[in-house]
Amino acid sequence: MTSIVLSDIYIYPVKSLTGISVLRCPVVETGLKYDRKWMLVDSERQFLSQRRLPKMALIKTALTEKALILSAPGMDDMTLPLEPTTSEIVPSTVWHDQVDTIAVSAEADEWFSQFLSMDCRLVFQPDSAIRPVNPDFAQPEDQTALSDGFPFLLISENSLVALNQAMQLELAMIRFRPNLVVSGCEGYAEDFWRDITIGNIGFRLPKPCSRCAVPTINPETGESGKEPLTTLNRLRKWQNKVYFGQNALHNDLGVLSVGDSIQINLTGSQQPPLSLPA
Repeated sequence: MTSIVLSDIYIYPVKSLTGISVLRCPVVETGLKYDRKWMLVDSERQFLSQRRLPKMALIKTALTEKALILSAPGMDDMTLPLEPTTSEIVPSTVWHDQVDTIAVSAEADEWFSQFLSMDCRLVFQPDSAIRPVNPDFAQPEDQTALSDGFPFLLISENSLVALNQAMQLELAMIRFRPNLVVSGCEGYAEDFWRDITIGNIGFRLPKPCSRCAVPTINPETGESGKEPLTTLNRLRKWQNKVYFGQNALHNDLGVLSVGDSIQINLTGSQQPPLSLPA
């Protein structure tokens, strides 16, 4: 029997910018360390994403031990400290949540505003700004950073293989912006998982991930297409939403490494329940 293992780990330091593949990463209270600790906001302090600005897909991120490095076509690289040196609080909105973020720097604001051709600011979520996960799916102690709603998104490699076969395309996993990619299981096996252990860290999978238009954006060009939403609408639609991947919550702190074994502790009915009438 093939063992199920963690095959890739991705972090996205700045919400909706390009992710980084890493071999190992600490798991902290909000999820993977430095995952979506920064984000861009508009003049109304509403979060910005590729849904509104597909050009954000062209901005690359990198992390060193001391800095966040940003690069974009036609721009000089921007290097920022991992902790902002300002103390200006910027109450910012992520969907229905308000978070007391901190302004990063005027230089960063100017850099992003110039590249994206709109006024925006880069903000950072300090550890003191706790953002709980939706209590309909989480425990009171569960929290996340500046993600859409959950600290982790898990997808199996063979789920993407199955979707690509259905589309007759070869879309890359990075389009779907997972944190945890797993191998050694059948396609869409994660639809049935409820409780798993990766290495020494336990996870709950309370809700499938509904998908927006971001996976239709080519991360190399910033241009949008019709797939994968056309095929997901045909194959994985439930109550007027389409789903791919599973949101996850962590029970423990520790370190995740590529190659960690995965134990399936509890399974349930398929989520979303695609075998039932929509």
